[in-house]
Amino acid sequence: MIEDLLWLQSRLDYSAAFDILLVAVIIHIIFTIVRGTLADQLVRGIVVLLVFAFILGNTLQLLVFDWLLRSVLSALVIAIPIIFQPELRRFLERVGRQGTHPLARYIPVSESVASALDVIAHVADRISANHWGGLLVIERETGLEDLVETGHRIDGQVSADLLLTIFNPSSPLHDKAVIIRGDRIVAASCLLPLSENVPQGMGLGTRHAAAIGVSEVTDAIAIAISEESGIVSAARGGTILRHLDEDKLRTYLHSLFREERETTMLPWLPFRSLSRSRRERKVLK
Repeated sequence: MIEDLLWLQSRLDYSAAFDILLVAVIIHIIFTIVRGTLADQLVRGIVVLLVFAFILGNTLQLLVFDWLLRSVLSALVIAIPIIFQPELRRFLERVGRQGTHPLARYIPVSESVASALDVIAHVADRISANHWGGLLVIERETGLEDLVETGHRIDGQVSADLLLTIFNPSSPLHDKAVIIRGDRIVAASCLLPLSENVPQGMGLGTRHAAAIGVSEVTDAIAIAISEESGIVSAARGGTILRHLDEDKLRTYLHSLFREERETTMLPWLPFRSLSRSRRERKVLK
């Protein structure tokens, strides 16, 4: 044992340390990408099976089994991008978004956008009081043109009257989602991707699944108002906040649009998500 440790110490130079650190970072990125998704358990299961298979093959010197295992690993190189396509797409989109606006952290929110956020919070409260039900998607850095094309273009100024007219149950555009870009209502009655990671036991329906779904694949903020309970929820990054009144929603929206963007940080760093969680907990107080 001591001889093995001395041999290992003799081989551990700066290059080997960097090699180990690089592998650790890659593993951390993989688990961060799939965390909170259906792929999470799948990755854990694959890792457990591979570790067990390697230990079994090396311990018992099973040559045929070892050959089969190496063949399976070669096949996984092709299968993994297919199995984890949604997670890889979300990760690459975040990386691309990170370098889109290098000066974004220095650009303040315009008065027109800030006013639009206030209107959105007020309208969500009105829709909740009327038990109409509604779904609003606020575009940020990721373009939502693909989703806009599934609905009816409006291109109107954000106003309480226009939004309430759209979400009135007698309006032909009240169903599905309204997409807002800056201080403009781009389109209404738009289809959104449905999430498969909807929390159970909370009475969340298709409207909330769509809100979570669009927040998983883009950096948009989705606001869902339940028709049955009137509860206002906001989804971002695949997570959903519930029971938001007008003041809490307004504070939350402004905090997201005014938050300092860590352009020098990569999106998978753990303290980035921790800071976001602290901010969201603060809103709920």
